[in-house]
Amino acid sequence: MTLPATPSSAALARRFRPIFDRIAEGALQRENDRALAYEAVGWLRQAGFGALRVPVAAGGLGASVEQFFDLLVELGEADSNLPQVLRAHFGFIERLFAEVDPGLHGPWLRRAVDGSIFGNATTELGHGALGTLQTTLRREGSDWLLEGDKFYSTGTLYADWIGVAAQRVADDGAGERVLVLVPADAVGVERLDDWRGFGQRLSASGTTRFRGVRVDPAHVLPSARVGPTPMTAFFQLVHLATLAGIARAIERDAVAFVQARKRVYSHGSGNTPREDPLVQQLIGQLASAAFCASATVRAVAAGLGDIDRLRAAGEPVPEQTLIDVELRMAKAQVVIGDAVLQSATRLFDVGGASALQEDLRLDRHWRNARTLASHNPVIYKARVVGDHALNGIDPTFYWTVGANAS
Repeated sequence: MTLPATPSSAALARRFRPIFDRIAEGALQRENDRALAYEAVGWLRQAGFGALRVPVAAGGLGASVEQFFDLLVELGEADSNLPQVLRAHFGFIERLFAEVDPGLHGPWLRRAVDGSIFGNATTELGHGALGTLQTTLRREGSDWLLEGDKFYSTGTLYADWIGVAAQRVADDGAGERVLVLVPADAVGVERLDDWRGFGQRLSASGTTRFRGVRVDPAHVLPSARVGPTPMTAFFQLVHLATLAGIARAIERDAVAFVQARKRVYSHGSGNTPREDPLVQQLIGQLASAAFCASATVRAVAAGLGDIDRLRAAGEPVPEQTLIDVELRMAKAQVVIGDAVLQSATRLFDVGGASALQEDLRLDRHWRNARTLASHNPVIYKARVVGDHALNGIDPTFYWTVGANAS
């Protein structure tokens, strides 16, 4: 089978880098004002960023997985909120490819090409049992109605459609997990900007409520969670790409700070900070961490790209390939989080108290990196890698959060 050509990386860079530059120019002010990035999301929408991974034959840009993650690292350098805002959107597109009958793709890919952004409403607070959902889709007369509350619904304030994880309850009481696509402005949908984490403040990761929301049956997709999948690695790699972008932003801001600085310490080692070999060493360490984080993201993306090309060619994906990519992602997560957090702390060694000024907001890099590194706790990823190395135990692809009844 002949696959349609992907665009060149140079062409994609020419298309999106000017937008990334514009986003970066306003990132600090948005952080200071806690102003949600509606305008920045609009620029990306207008440029077709949301259709990056939609095939050319379906009207999209047809970027490869590797090209997508390279661009995501650049966007994370400009403003680390933006890749997280769009994580659910791109995850939905990839889920169509990986887990949904191709006959159902068309309407959703067209919406992405037309500029629609897809948000997320998956996680529930409280002490529900592991593996269960309290959000339900039930029939009432001729209608299907959605009821429930979600938190960590990242990006939903910016979205046109919300992907809701729900339990569809049949007339006989039997249930099945489904993905419900709901227009963000539908009657009965309430989106709250109540995320109060100390980092990623503009990611709109708060509460979404659904009260008697009428659902079109054509907007309900199966959500079978059986066997290995590339989706766990994909979703986590978005976070790692964002962390790699933060590492590059740390390097950028450290270089700019030192280059403009004239004051030196009497016990320093240079006539200016930029001539001080100790400061040069520190900048070199920050640059090296940024390089390694980006290179590691690319290594995982290459594995996901291989899986995607097999899928696009209509060839089966070996289970071992999925396992290998999941383990590759877990190893990357163990290393990247610590490296970027260390860089975000070392950054302050370049300038003493002057680097602490609030108008610089250099602290946002640590806060944002710490927030991203807290997703899907790294201690469990390290354990999975160790268990596989010692005992040959394969990773778990689908996991949930809740209370353990035992």
